[in-house]
Amino acid sequence: MTELLTAAQMRAIERAAIDSGAVTGLELMERAGQGVVDAIFAHWPELAPSRGPAPVPPKYLKPEEGDPRRAVVLCGPGNNGGDGFVVARLLREAGWAVEVFLYGDAEKLPQDARANYARWSALGAVQPLTAEAIARLAGDVVVDALFGTGLRRKVDLPLDRVGAGLRRVAVDLPTGLCSDSGRALGPVLAADLTVTFHAMKRCHVLSEGPRASGQVVCVDIGLHVTDAAAVDVRRLGAPEALGKAEGHKYDFGHALILSGGVGRGGAARMAARGALRIGAGAVTLGCPPAALIENAAQLNAVMLRKVKDADVLAVVLEDTRINALCLGPGMGTGPREAALITAALGSGRKVVLDADALTLLSKDAALFGQLHADCVLTPHAGEFARLFPDIAERLDAPATTGPAYSKVDATREAAKRAGCVVLFKGADTVIAAPSGRCSVNAAVYDRAAPWLATAGAGDVLAGFITGLMARGFEPMQAAELGAWLHVECARAFGPGLIAEDLPEALPGVLRALGA
Repeated sequence: MTELLTAAQMRAIERAAIDSGAVTGLELMERAGQGVVDAIFAHWPELAPSRGPAPVPPKYLKPEEGDPRRAVVLCGPGNNGGDGFVVARLLREAGWAVEVFLYGDAEKLPQDARANYARWSALGAVQPLTAEAIARLAGDVVVDALFGTGLRRKVDLPLDRVGAGLRRVAVDLPTGLCSDSGRALGPVLAADLTVTFHAMKRCHVLSEGPRASGQVVCVDIGLHVTDAAAVDVRRLGAPEALGKAEGHKYDFGHALILSGGVGRGGAARMAARGALRIGAGAVTLGCPPAALIENAAQLNAVMLRKVKDADVLAVVLEDTRINALCLGPGMGTGPREAALITAALGSGRKVVLDADALTLLSKDAALFGQLHADCVLTPHAGEFARLFPDIAERLDAPATTGPAYSKVDATREAAKRAGCVVLFKGADTVIAAPSGRCSVNAAVYDRAAPWLATAGAGDVLAGFITGLMARGFEPMQAAELGAWLHVECARAFGPGLIAEDLPEALPGVLRALGA
């Protein structure tokens, strides 16, 4: 996992480093500016000086004779603007023609930014940034050093018109985005390359952030996480400890997936296949008696049981080897299904609730009240809005000031209310526990998996999580592992993916992990 920081957490990390005497604010600005220049030349090698870096500062030699490269650097009224003045100076030292614009009053710049403003002013002019200036910007690169994590409101400029045809570089994050939520506070200056420092910010993986950020490069500027930062949200990375030791099949659990009636069993069959592939020792699909033959014609390793109603389910659950249940995929939304959920929640087992089960929970407060800490809810946006309408309304309201209410905030609030783990699906899947523990499974940038937008993919995810809980993983960990593996299966298969392919791609993914 890697930490995802809020603006406040990043400020705390920087302040702790400066207060400790380990580094000065000016040194951090210099490192940040150099990191941006290095990233520009790495991302667009055709812009880099042909003879390579000089052995002493300035780091880059001037280009060969001819028209110089041209950069436009947009500086803001805070320390992000100070980073911009460093970038401008370093590009000029590399032989570039550089135009610098300032949004705000130079006399009101913070101390370190003011010092770098003065250093640049000894080399070149600083022009005011206005709408008229934006309309005539031209060059090879435009560098957005306007606000970074400090933005709290809409910027009164046509930022979405900046740099048409130019390579656009954001310092820390694109101006117009809320750092903590990834939501637009107004027009956004979308970037082709975003250079951030120390760690990614939440905006880089949430909401509109990935689309606006282009490619994100994280530059080490010599900071360390401190207690003052209280980092509490992380982006999921490759898991560990997924392998199976020697043992009997029931040492790895027995998952029970409940199915719908005739013609409605496909979703549950895919969930069952996912649970089996991810390593549950045994998987049984429970279905109405009339659907038994249909399911038997399509399942082999997955066992079958007739489950007519909640009374029969209670008898089935007398088998204490059954330790994880999945309800919802294709199940139906009638009184029988509501009674099945009641029986499942009262059984003391770990339970995954998806699809139709979430619809039933949203309609019945008493049923919702039976949720417990060993449950996982897996809603997509529509299901989330039905389950938690007030939370969804707050999340969907226009963002006008920062920090804006985020998907992290919404999922945490939902998990606390439900008393169980909530996995809020999307390209920016957020997983939260009632304790506040939270992680983001971001299928963005090099992990983008657009092929998951296909019918049944969520049913397979529910099966993955159920199988992992059957194996003994706790609900939060099972949800995190299942979500990460789900994306990796889609990426491994690639274009043309349908939901049935996901379980079949899993063995290769697990093998690559050494599981």
